[in-house]
Amino acid sequence: MDAGRASPDRIWLQRVVVFVAAAVVIAGTARLGVWQLDRAAQKEALQRSLDTRSQLPPIGASMLADTLEAAALQHHRRTTLRGQWVPAATVFLDNRQMNARQGFFVVTPLRLSEAPGVVLVQRGWVPRDLLDRSKLPTLADAPGEVSVSGHIAPPPGRLYEFADAASGVIRQNLDLAEYARELSLPLKPLSIVQAADGAPTDGLLRQWPRPDVGIQRHHGYAFQWFALCALMTGLYVWFQLVRPRLRSQR
Repeated sequence: MDAGRASPDRIWLQRVVVFVAAAVVIAGTARLGVWQLDRAAQKEALQRSLDTRSQLPPIGASMLADTLEAAALQHHRRTTLRGQWVPAATVFLDNRQMNARQGFFVVTPLRLSEAPGVVLVQRGWVPRDLLDRSKLPTLADAPGEVSVSGHIAPPPGRLYEFADAASGVIRQNLDLAEYARELSLPLKPLSIVQAADGAPTDGLLRQWPRPDVGIQRHHGYAFQWFALCALMTGLYVWFQLVRPRLRSQR
């Protein structure tokens, strides 16, 4: 027997190992692609639910949730509230973008007039002074009772922060429970994103982006997994089936 030629048993074993490895990778990547499509379908259902909520009748002050669980069911519902600003408690959340520009989200508690409690209002966005970060605009808060229209939302999203960025007028994030204890205010476990329609001309930008639940991201992941599955299938067919046959014909 030629010492440089592999035995038939060894060749057969190599083909089996390659087949099993390719089958595992192909099946695994295909399954991951299907899983990402399933996740996208779940997010689409969530998006439809949120869109449906936004079309429901507005929620009054007396119906605002008092627990996190109940608040989650009210997210994206419309509301119009009357109350008085608590201007001394206004916070400017740093490193927030709107229309690809860097600046602050302005949040102020609103003491409700038609029901007990206080609710945090995401009032809008202002640009940051490029020369002096600590220079803040003066808000023309109307005295007395005001009307605020918008939709119910979770508190502003959290960004990475250093230990000394959790207090003062300028902050990176705002923990609602700690903020309520700090101010001794009965804050509701939600916030109101103030709508641009009907809002005062106070210099705040309110071009809020549409809530994104990540549907396109899952579609992108699914495409990547299916592309990898197709690549592995093509490589196996070429190197294990087509190429050996071409060699034998030669």
